[in-house]
Amino acid sequence: MNPFSVQDKIILVTGASGRLGRAMCQQLASSGAILILNSRSRDKLEQLKDELPGTDHTISCFDITDEKSMDEAAKELASSFEKLDGLVNNGVQPMAGNLDNITWAQSEYSATQNIVSPLMLSLKLLNMFKKSDAPSIVNIASMYGMVSPDPRIYGDSGSNNPAFYGASKAGMMQLSRYLACHLSESNIRVNSVSPGPFPPESIHSSAPDFYAKLCDKVPLGRIGKPEEVATVVQFLLSSASSYITGANIPVDGGWTAW
Repeated sequence: MNPFSVQDKIILVTGASGRLGRAMCQQLASSGAILILNSRSRDKLEQLKDELPGTDHTISCFDITDEKSMDEAAKELASSFEKLDGLVNNGVQPMAGNLDNITWAQSEYSATQNIVSPLMLSLKLLNMFKKSDAPSIVNIASMYGMVSPDPRIYGDSGSNNPAFYGASKAGMMQLSRYLACHLSESNIRVNSVSPGPFPPESIHSSAPDFYAKLCDKVPLGRIGKPEEVATVVQFLLSSASSYITGANIPVDGGWTAW
């Protein structure tokens, strides 16, 4: 058997309709996984579902920052599926900003998205994980949970990364380690992945100077491709990573190695 296979694994992906989320879903579906697709937009999920190989995928449209919405979805999932083999906590609403315009509400919302939501969703689905032979949770963190953005790169580009984003992603990494230790008795593995620079493809033409600075910062000399995150996510969901838990894997072209 191929240890990297996710054939017939039932996997919930939050933020499925986003740029990285779509790539993850394409990768997992192409490898035989049965996906539960989540975001707040049913129209986007319907479109994504139609694009994916396989016919057994399900839509679960709920707001990861709303506990009532999450509770209702968790109950529906428990009634529809006997078990859950994987969860990818990828839901996030990107926000730009700097120290001059940070708000309390934005900071609080970021903490909810990146710490409270992954924690509570994991716990609400715990009984489903316990029915799986090899359950795995993957939290999508960020290189900015490890290092600070370099303000000299961002300047007045408008793409400045706000303080609360990296702080909450660092919290997500610690949450992954905590859950890895406390859920190990149930054989549930928990890891995080920290993507590096994955800006929209349009940035090459819309902000060429900023694009060049990003590439120059990366030891490999380029920005990332979404599928390069997706393959690492599949690895962590598969039995090929069966002895890995509590780890964080940077997928950043060496950005955090400088």
